[in-house]
Amino acid sequence: MSQPQEPSEGSSATPRADVELRLPADGVYVSVVRTTTAGLAARLDFLIDDIEDLRIAVGEACAMVLPEADLESDLVCSYYLSHGRLTVEVAVTASSPDGPEYDSFAWQVLSTMATRAEADASGGRFAVRLMMESGVPGAGS
Repeated sequence: MSQPQEPSEGSSATPRADVELRLPADGVYVSVVRTTTAGLAARLDFLIDDIEDLRIAVGEACAMVLPEADLESDLVCSYYLSHGRLTVEVAVTASSPDGPEYDSFAWQVLSTMATRAEADASGGRFAVRLMMESGVPGAGS
């Protein structure tokens, strides 16, 4: 595995994702995103419960961004892999996003399942980023 490219907080430059998945912004492709996420988490030796939490969280992130997508937009999923940690960003092009609804059911589920979650609706883009640390003892160190 290459050196982790995970974005750091406060960084102005967006690092290159280790894995990027680009699909039409349509709900029929969410299962592909969930399966890809589970496969990458398994590759990082995540516990089965953590993998299922990630699958659910990524599904909810997609549910948040897809309604905001412009016609003919792509759903772009960027994965940043490091030992004991997986960061996933799901994003769409959105000319006038309403922004994240932090009191929505989807946000509550997502922020409960993930170790950390954040959303951004600016610059013609609506993105939700979530990070999950493995529950495997010593994996995050």
